[in-house]
Amino acid sequence: MEKGDFVGRAALERAKTPGLKRTLVGIEMIDRGIARDGYCLLRRSGNAIGVVTSGSPSPTLGKNIALAYVPRSHSAVGTVLYVEIRGQKCKAQVVPTPFYKRPKKAAVQQVS
Repeated sequence: MEKGDFVGRAALERAKTPGLKRTLVGIEMIDRGIARDGYCLLRRSGNAIGVVTSGSPSPTLGKNIALAYVPRSHSAVGTVLYVEIRGQKCKAQVVPTPFYKRPKKAAVQQVS
């Protein structure tokens, strides 16, 4: 914000004032089911707390993963949440992102 005036500066300052109300987290399904775009995230009690932005099976990880917006109070890694899939509550948990990090390749040494 030190760069002077730019397009969108006022909107960013308005958003910064009250602070963030929700954050984007990674979700890994524990129960069988795939969290899809628009599905509702619930507390154990059944109260809605967030929404899934995207989700699919991960062939690399062999798990069903998703991204979702949740309140900051429910964003800690390991927090258990429920995804409403076709009227049923399916258990999921918050996991760190990125879901997968490619291992670095070892440097190849040339033999003289």
